[in-house]
Amino acid sequence: MQDPLSQTFSALADPTRRAILARLRRGEASVSELAEPFLGQMTLPGVTKHLKVLEKAGLVTKGREAQWRPCTLNTEPLNDVAAWMDEYRAHMEASLDRLGEYLKTVTKPATTPTTSPAPTDDHHG
Repeated sequence: MQDPLSQTFSALADPTRRAILARLRRGEASVSELAEPFLGQMTLPGVTKHLKVLEKAGLVTKGREAQWRPCTLNTEPLNDVAAWMDEYRAHMEASLDRLGEYLKTVTKPATTPTTSPAPTDDHHG
């Protein structure tokens, strides 16, 4: 069994699943509404498999209202991904800051070009 963070990254790795999540950002939708944009490229069972991956990762919650099964976005796993990434972002920013300080010590400041004096004519003829 994968840890939750690995399940989330695995679910986010597929562009179809990311597109489904993007649609759910606008609000809940039925399975058939979510499947509609993909039906030219895959079958309804194919889209349903993608939804199951998203559900297993906790990114989508499927409800039940009579015959309608509304799907909603659950952002908690995304918050966990963002927190994990923030740790690395802080590390990278600190590394870039150190690089910037180092570069200041090894590069010369730019100087403004000076004009050289006009040549003189030392030949008297």
